[in-house]
Amino acid sequence: MDYLAGLNPSQRAAVEQTEGPVMIVAGAGSGKTRVITYRVAHLIQKGVDPFRILVLTFTNKAAKEMRERIMKVVGGEAKNIWMGTFHSVFARILRVEAELIGYPRNFTIYDTDDSKSLLRTILKELNLDDKLYNVNHVFGRISAAKNNLISPQEYNKNDALLAEDRENGRSMLGQIYMTYAQRCYRAGAMDFDDLLFKTNVLLNKYPETLYKYQQQFRYLMVDEYQDTNFSQYLIVKRLAAVNENICVVGDDAQSIYAFRGANIQNILNFQKDYPDVKVFKLEQNYRSTKTIVKAANSIIANNKNQLEKNVFSDNEDGEKIKVARAFSDNEEGKIIAEEIVQEKSLKSLKYKDFAILYRTNAQSRAMEESLRKLGVPYKIYGGTSFYQRKEIKDLIAYFRLTYNPNDEEALKRVINYPRRGIGDTTVEKIIVAADQKQVRLWDVVANAQLFLDGRSAAAVAGFALMIQSFQAMGNSHNAFDTAMHIAQHSGILKNLYEDKSVEGLSRYENIQELLNGIKEFSEREDIEEHSLDVFLQDVALLTNDDNDKNPDADTVSLMTIHSSKGLEFPHVFIVGLEENLFPSQLSLNSRSDLEEERRLFYVAVTRAEKKLHLSYATSRYRWGTLNNCEPSRFLDELNPACLELDFKSRMPVQEEQGFGTERIAWQQKDMFSKPKPKVRKTTSILPKAHTPSAGFAPSDTSGLAVGMEVEHERFGYGEVVELEGNKQDIKATILFKELGQKQLLLKFAKLRIVQ
Repeated sequence: MDYLAGLNPSQRAAVEQTEGPVMIVAGAGSGKTRVITYRVAHLIQKGVDPFRILVLTFTNKAAKEMRERIMKVVGGEAKNIWMGTFHSVFARILRVEAELIGYPRNFTIYDTDDSKSLLRTILKELNLDDKLYNVNHVFGRISAAKNNLISPQEYNKNDALLAEDRENGRSMLGQIYMTYAQRCYRAGAMDFDDLLFKTNVLLNKYPETLYKYQQQFRYLMVDEYQDTNFSQYLIVKRLAAVNENICVVGDDAQSIYAFRGANIQNILNFQKDYPDVKVFKLEQNYRSTKTIVKAANSIIANNKNQLEKNVFSDNEDGEKIKVARAFSDNEEGKIIAEEIVQEKSLKSLKYKDFAILYRTNAQSRAMEESLRKLGVPYKIYGGTSFYQRKEIKDLIAYFRLTYNPNDEEALKRVINYPRRGIGDTTVEKIIVAADQKQVRLWDVVANAQLFLDGRSAAAVAGFALMIQSFQAMGNSHNAFDTAMHIAQHSGILKNLYEDKSVEGLSRYENIQELLNGIKEFSEREDIEEHSLDVFLQDVALLTNDDNDKNPDADTVSLMTIHSSKGLEFPHVFIVGLEENLFPSQLSLNSRSDLEEERRLFYVAVTRAEKKLHLSYATSRYRWGTLNNCEPSRFLDELNPACLELDFKSRMPVQEEQGFGTERIAWQQKDMFSKPKPKVRKTTSILPKAHTPSAGFAPSDTSGLAVGMEVEHERFGYGEVVELEGNKQDIKATILFKELGQKQLLLKFAKLRIVQ
């Protein structure tokens, strides 16, 4: 029982309360992971069979770290715990039970790119305008429906949803959703949202299957419960209904994923769901200085909708939080890069001790340029994942097709790569034949001589024979041997090897790296099956933070605040603290949205261990135009005793009393004291007056939608970024290429919709 000795009283009480419903409200830096892992270890030490324990996380990385910690306490038994992300655990269950809901056990898991590719095909077949039916919007709409457990059939019977689609000029969304679901089913594929949606279908439609897993999972633990959506909430509630040995861990103050469907009410209402719940609050922050914790508390205190807690720290007071002001985003980057170089030198730090956090990805540009100029190495998190690179997806498509020949997205991707004489015309004939005969694409491919003529039939038949040979190989060999065989005999290795360009060499090396990873997988001792299809499932369920190949690299970390959740750094810079940027302009329409933005700021602040730097610019360029910026309201909400105003020569020498009541004075100082930016002699900063296109005539804007390109007689061309208001007084926010963002009433705007 020595492992309990290192816990504080609140942590220990939470670990030892193993029976009944438990809610652990874990403040930032309060040792949440330690409590979860020790609680699982404690269950096993008490004699609970690890096969009876289910632990759900939001990243594979978190699950891996927890399992390793548990192994240090209980040894090899930790391997038997059902632990992983929601998607990985329920994909595992669906592999066993898929046939009950009409899917093959070897179903393919479509990633976002696969889903969007299929949607583009459907939009093209339905002759729909891909600007009006923007694929990202369509994908998001379908995802939201699934996360709210609305099937295609229910969607198309829901008058409110259909009316909303009609009002937005997208009356075909219900048909698109239906067709998309049918195509996925025909291809034996599920997308990420299906893994949860279909699990709900399974548990709801088959009571005996639900009972089976209720008996298997006697103890449930859910990490980051504040981030669960309705679909996840319902699965957990069903599984815990019999034994009610459910423990949820989370912090409502760190609920920042509403845009993904996360529902903060799940954690706020947990006590209503389980009236006899035992609540434990982990309020001691072990990560940050007292100054940082005090500042974070002053921020989150402005939110009304929250669970009460008093986070404190026994660490040192630490340095005050630096607030820097720049007259432009480029100068902001310069100030931060210089500060990093200086701090590193004076305090003998490493570059990896520093992180720069921003609200939007676009803000990284100014930071990157300034870091490069000073020779500071950096890494951007959340960029293109290794497994999203084209050459990797190409080879993995061959793997997928080997185990599920009905996977139509994989089939279309590689049927003529490398080139084998199967052009677009032949592929179109295959699709048409499949639709006419109501069969799958593979049925046509595997029987090419019945559907196609001449050389195209021979080429397609040869492709089918090759895939069948891969299937035979996969049935009798491990993942690496099968993968190497496919890479060689598909022609991909040869094709990339013959490309001697720098890019070609890089792509060839990436394939080698993939094969190296499969080799390591094939030699793992902690898993029973080493076949390629098992490897494919692991790859399909990777989350972004699982792709960091070298976490020990000495580089400054750049990332959005959303990407930073769960991480910590000695020195943190939060940049772009300006109204309409942070908080985002899109969050200013409701209290709930604004409170989510404030929680996002709270998350950013609590990533810092030793020192926190905040900065804002008084102007930013947008579309070549310099726009004035106002300091973020979040700066007003910080406890002024925690702040050090670092305005250098840009601020006149006078008493600085903080933000809050001094806002007008601060803005006046900004207005009169900031250096005026130099105006270059170029047309990009001083745009010419717009000349309307020939025959300019205003369009009927009743069907105007976000993402459309429009022309204004005076303001020129722009993109619609937001629509709000009722039918008579709809207000459009338009980002004009020459003049920046403007808001216009549609009934007066006289816009021409650009086709």
